[in-house]
Amino acid sequence: MASIDSSSLLVSAAVPAFKCPAGTKMHILNLGTLQADESWFVEEYEARRVWLTTISRILRGANTSKLSDLNPTNKRRDLVLLSALIEYPGVGLILYETGCAEDLEVQWPAPITDVFPRVEYSDNHRLPNAIKATGNDIKDVKAVIIGHLHLDHAGGLEHFIDTDVPIYVHEEEFKHACWAIATGADLGVYLGHYMLLEKLKWNTFNESQLDLFQGIILYHSPGHTPGLCIMQVNLANDGPFIWTTDQFHVAENYELGHPHGGLARDHTAWYRSLNMIRRLQRLYNARLIFGHDKDVATKLIEEKPYYE
Repeated sequence: MASIDSSSLLVSAAVPAFKCPAGTKMHILNLGTLQADESWFVEEYEARRVWLTTISRILRGANTSKLSDLNPTNKRRDLVLLSALIEYPGVGLILYETGCAEDLEVQWPAPITDVFPRVEYSDNHRLPNAIKATGNDIKDVKAVIIGHLHLDHAGGLEHFIDTDVPIYVHEEEFKHACWAIATGADLGVYLGHYMLLEKLKWNTFNESQLDLFQGIILYHSPGHTPGLCIMQVNLANDGPFIWTTDQFHVAENYELGHPHGGLARDHTAWYRSLNMIRRLQRLYNARLIFGHDKDVATKLIEEKPYYE
């Protein structure tokens, strides 16, 4: 008797009624590359397996010195900037996150451009041009979803100033970003140039799970920020994808279960969100797109021009 794949049964039972409509296309947009010290987003991890016991040591922050290595060579990582463009029948274009401001050297304070320099950026990485390369126009975007409002994910909101395009963001994220900018707390990760209260059409929600469109579900996943939301897209042919934004900057955060280094905020909430996303991945057999993992993103972009 042939073995039964239980995950396939779960997917077939859970997904069809909630799939995106036929004809939906999902494009993965490359909006350039930042570079940073690994200590910001990966914790150092050393492990060796002895029989059935795993001995592991986690140091809060990669690249930290220790007695056996007082002056380690700091590892740096290229961090791709991503956006999802979804062609959704009956609605139009839906955008998930927007990347950085175009004029980054002007909009970002000098210390930030030194810590997180943009090392790869050409005309084709500009948000309007990346959308144009898919055969679409940024003027036809009907909705923008922001996973979280950090400067490298929401800076592109500058393209939607004084338009009627709704900007969907979790209420906790919106409130925290406004507070952070107004008080100077959480300095540097939120900037005022795109948090324009009267020039953008803000739409907040407070649900822990929001089915924004059929087959597009947002899940509140705090940890990296108070109101971060991942996005699940259930495609008819290519199956479910989960865009994790910066709940997981890179694959190691998810696969090893290690929260960020210097960019961590609420560790308890982060682990709860990790467990929730792992359950979703198992239930739907979903493919994950991490916030800045260049290897994962490049593989998916090269695999297909779009997913449907």
